[in-house]
Amino acid sequence: MVAAHFGFSQSSRAEPTINAGIGLSSCAKLGPDLKPAEGLNHMPNALLFFWIQGYLSAANIYLLNDTTNHIDMSAVDAGKMIKLVADFCAANPDNKPVTAIDKFINDADKIDVKESDVPTPWE
Repeated sequence: MVAAHFGFSQSSRAEPTINAGIGLSSCAKLGPDLKPAEGLNHMPNALLFFWIQGYLSAANIYLLNDTTNHIDMSAVDAGKMIKLVADFCAANPDNKPVTAIDKFINDADKIDVKESDVPTPWE
């Protein structure tokens, strides 16, 4: 899981914990509330997509610093991501939505960058 790789020095930053947010709720609880056909006009869909955007942004920081590549966020479509999670949750009620997003991250085409172009946000 990509999130497991995030970490910061305890002396300079708080210990990271990814233990909250809609993406970490159970699929059994969230899945029935998702309505992909309603897009971002349906609050659970909107909350999920905004959580996904933040999660992917954090994953991109990790990817850039670890592998000098990243996911093109302009290609992340709200409707497709909501449907991806809704379908995953329907098939895997005992799992969590973040598992579908981690698979998306692992499978997504990445954009390579030169190491000299990788930002270092903590310096």
